[in-house]
Amino acid sequence: MDDEREQSPQHGPLAGFTVGVTAARRADELGALLERRGAAVLHAPALRIVPLSDDSELLAATKEIIGRAPDIAVATTAIGFRGWVEAADGWGLGEDLLERLRGVRILARGPKVKGAIRAAGLTEEWSPASESMAEVLDRLLEEGVDGLRIAVQLHGEPLPGFVESLRAGGAEVVGVPVYRWLPPEDIGPVDRLIDAVVARTLDAVTFTSAPAAASLLSRAEERGLLDDLLAALGHDVLSACVGPVTALPLQARGVDTVQPERFRLGPLVQLLCRELPSRARTLPVAGHRVEIRGHAVLVDGELRPVPPAGMSLLRALSRRPGWVVSRAELLRALPGAGRDEHAVETAMARLRTALGAPKLIQTVVKRGYRLALDPAADTKYDAAV
Repeated sequence: MDDEREQSPQHGPLAGFTVGVTAARRADELGALLERRGAAVLHAPALRIVPLSDDSELLAATKEIIGRAPDIAVATTAIGFRGWVEAADGWGLGEDLLERLRGVRILARGPKVKGAIRAAGLTEEWSPASESMAEVLDRLLEEGVDGLRIAVQLHGEPLPGFVESLRAGGAEVVGVPVYRWLPPEDIGPVDRLIDAVVARTLDAVTFTSAPAAASLLSRAEERGLLDDLLAALGHDVLSACVGPVTALPLQARGVDTVQPERFRLGPLVQLLCRELPSRARTLPVAGHRVEIRGHAVLVDGELRPVPPAGMSLLRALSRRPGWVVSRAELLRALPGAGRDEHAVETAMARLRTALGAPKLIQTVVKRGYRLALDPAADTKYDAAV
């Protein structure tokens, strides 16, 4: 048992990776889940939620539903449904709203929404096992919606394609804008996150709502950085979305995303625990197993934090493992290093110290540096190059 304990890793699966969090709601919970697994977290809420009681559109929609009952009501989020009932109570309309909804067929997107519906003293007719709005839409269209009046609780902005499909099927749709997303009052953290994505100092960005994804893209466009952001998200920085609706603004821009099978924070973090280590470069170097992560390196399973300049050099060397990389090329890889090749020697000395195994990187006199790739791997990587 002692041997097993000594050999078990002392770091989490996300150690050495940096993850951006764009969530406004439950951001602390998501950040804690990531940090517990070893990740460094950059938090930049891309949105804020306006108080429900200040929303005149919600009041108008509530009065419209009380005045004329819908045939079907679709509840999409627990916080939104609870907020709707609480706002109606504040306006003195709570009992009237609940009484009207008691005679309505209610569809709930998932178990949390079901809990909110039942807590209000109502009962849902149906909820999809997948927790997918696409499945809700499919069911409604299969049953037929022509001539029906359907109330849809919105996610702060229209659900892409959902309302349009119902109207195309002949339904009258009443949107219930339960909470509204607005840009954050302090845009600084969002700008820092965009800069980090463009600089590739983030390994992944998490998105838990479509408006957050749209807001980040919009801010990058305002700053003239949209193309740079999309390029980084397309190749180097993983976009992890809690579900397919959240992913739509990114996918519309050509960004590939990953999503868990269950649309929850826990499965989202578990997905990152699988995806990020699988994307890390692992090489056999000088008798050691070297895994290159975002801001750290695993050397034979031991986590070794590396300064940013050192990581830039290591990545440049790992692109052609075993091949000599010139000082001039390495200088270009250093952020803001200028023209003095002495900066390469200084950063290389610190990199070797950080790695704890100086022989991993060889100095080739008058030529540059190379990763000391194990001889057995030479043929494989020569062929790849």
